[in-house]
Amino acid sequence: LADLPAPVQFPDTNKWTYAEQFGPPDVIVPTKPYTLPAQGQDRWWRPIVPIGTMMENRCIKAMAVKPSLKGRAAAHHANSDLMVPDEKSGGYITLERVSEYASGKTGEIVPPDGCRTLPANAMIRWDVHYWPYGEEVKDDVVELAFWLYPKDHKAKYKQDLKSYTLLMKGGELEMAPHGTAMTQGFHTFKTPVRIDSFQPHGHARLSGMTAEILYPDTGKLEMVSSVSNWTNAWHTSHVYADDAAPLLPAGAVLVLTGYYDNTAKNKGNPDPDQWVGGGSRTSDEMSHAWITVTHLDDEGYKQILADREAKASKTTTTDAPKQDQKH
Repeated sequence: LADLPAPVQFPDTNKWTYAEQFGPPDVIVPTKPYTLPAQGQDRWWRPIVPIGTMMENRCIKAMAVKPSLKGRAAAHHANSDLMVPDEKSGGYITLERVSEYASGKTGEIVPPDGCRTLPANAMIRWDVHYWPYGEEVKDDVVELAFWLYPKDHKAKYKQDLKSYTLLMKGGELEMAPHGTAMTQGFHTFKTPVRIDSFQPHGHARLSGMTAEILYPDTGKLEMVSSVSNWTNAWHTSHVYADDAAPLLPAGAVLVLTGYYDNTAKNKGNPDPDQWVGGGSRTSDEMSHAWITVTHLDDEGYKQILADREAKASKTTTTDAPKQDQKH
């Protein structure tokens, strides 16, 4: 026993993802309680909850979703949309997607130059997808936390989170028993953009996804991310480092490719004898990626490129071996 390594210390799952980095959250928005039965089919819980008493718009620094400890095994995903007051109707209208949680996701960090706004007097419309796993989960609550930039924080650009499909122009995803499939999506932007995070989304048969950039002027195809050995248990949002976040000039094409395995070789496949098609149920399959994008202008795009080149040049010069100076 004396030769055994020390026991592994797992992180406290009740702590917020970014608490050590940013301190306690500034705003927490819980769902209304929901009781999930022990048995049954997929369930969707869609409450609308106010964010609190914020009196002014604020830029979001980071956000994270935390399912309950017991409900974590059942919460397949928890999407959240911002709803804001509408002067014409006197009610609330949906503004945009603010967060997308799926099993194992940690959260999102927003760069200082790309504001994602948490509006004053807003509400959160939840869409929680549960899958019963054999035990009742009573009065379950999923929470969404926000860390905010200071009130006087100003960002030059807007960042957003959207779903980018891999099924173009009516394309379908269908897998025969013991079969495989590939899907592909193509997306362009009206202005230069920076991709800040990349999160493949699928269910039990997705095995990998790549993100590439096609430059039409030269025909060059550049691989920027490749997620292999993908698992439905860990929907990781891959947040790029500042100097590595992919930059797309206006007119470039973001190419997303998904790979699916409905064979027995896929360890996460519950039943390779089944036909599988696209859909929202856990037994179905999906083909899209959640991507955060900062929308730049030409000046900002060129400035980021110049800053990166200058930093790379400085690093190369600093790391170069010093020559002996002999006279």
